[in-house]
Amino acid sequence: MPMKKTILTMLAAALLYAIPAIAVDEEPQTYLIQQGDTLWGLSEKFMKDPHYWPDLWVKSPGVGNPHVIFPGQKIIFRNGKLEIEQAPVSNTAPPVQAPASTKAPEPVKEVVFSVTGGEGFIEESEQKPFGTIISTYQNRQLSGEDDIVYTNLGRTRGGKIGDRYSIYRKSSAISHPVTNMIAGHKVIPLGTLQIAELEDTVSKAIITKSYQEIGPGAQLTPYKEKKKVVALKASDRDLTGYIIETKTGNKAIATGDVAYLDLGEAHGLKTGNMVYVVRDVLPDPKFIDLQVGKLPPEVIGALVIVETNKTTSTALVVKSIDTIYRSDRVEMLKGR
Repeated sequence: MPMKKTILTMLAAALLYAIPAIAVDEEPQTYLIQQGDTLWGLSEKFMKDPHYWPDLWVKSPGVGNPHVIFPGQKIIFRNGKLEIEQAPVSNTAPPVQAPASTKAPEPVKEVVFSVTGGEGFIEESEQKPFGTIISTYQNRQLSGEDDIVYTNLGRTRGGKIGDRYSIYRKSSAISHPVTNMIAGHKVIPLGTLQIAELEDTVSKAIITKSYQEIGPGAQLTPYKEKKKVVALKASDRDLTGYIIETKTGNKAIATGDVAYLDLGEAHGLKTGNMVYVVRDVLPDPKFIDLQVGKLPPEVIGALVIVETNKTTSTALVVKSIDTIYRSDRVEMLKGR
């Protein structure tokens, strides 16, 4: 187990992101201040009392503005009190130097990952579509951005000119590759449209954005704004799960691809958490004389969670050093 955690820690370092671990029990807890942190927020985080910050400010002469503290400083939670670690004072007087312009410390940049909104998700309980594309301009089989389509959303169904809808395609039921239990249906966003003309039972619409080709039969749901970036977030627990499906439907994926996991909000998973793809290593029986036990698993990739549902989630592959497969095991470690 120690070797396993070491391997995962090394991979996290390779991704150029480190989140300091916070000690537990009676040991002092140390926290490295990040961009945007305030004494108010830190008081709430450690003391469970946001109104403690004036006392903290008085005891911290190095803090000028109580709502702005510098990234890189260390906060220590010791014996029920918050302290800002001060730099050690040297007994030797520094040499006199010519005055120089002072620069504020460079802000610590948050690690974020860009998403398109077209990553898709697993629909855990089947929902009926709000509407459907029933035809395209000149009966084209495939349409894209700025093309005209026709829907079954008219006045009688509450349609209004200017209304926006997300366009999607739903797959057949997805079964778990290990348990064979039905996990849900894969929903792939295709784009968005806006109603331009309205009749009683139908409407004419313009495709305003397309991720993939759009054709008759594509389903509609009221538009909701999607996140464009996902900030990396340290996990607060250990979890183990599996890749149950891929966006493309291919069994093999790599960096930049999208996967769906059997972990979700009910398990404590959050958007921004990072999970690692691990694979067991089996000893070659031809070269061993004695039982060697379980070998440390190989860490072959990392995924960041971009969307969560109750028991499933959508993840973006941000690093892979080998081919990643549907049914591969994923692990999340607390504080990573």
